[in-house]
Amino acid sequence: MEQKSYVYILASKRNGSLYICVITDLMNRVYLHKISALPRLTRDHGIKMLVYFECYARLESAIRREKAMKKWYRNWKLELIERDNLE
Repeated sequence: MEQKSYVYILASKRNGSLYICVITDLMNRVYLHKISALPRLTRDHGIKMLVYFECYARLESAIRREKAMKKWYRNWKLELIERDNLE
């Protein structure tokens, strides 16, 4: 059985810098971002806030989704985040 995979979006702040990636251990990865243990982009830009994620049964599906989302216009990504985070 294949391990679940996640596509996730982190942000530095509301309407700030965004980071999209795929991972199999989402909680551990978010923790590493929060303590600035990961290199460059996320650490240097303060990208630590999990604002969106999707779960997939197959890694290949998650990778396809990530690649598609990275091609989106910024406002599409923000609309996705805002739609699922109504607070």
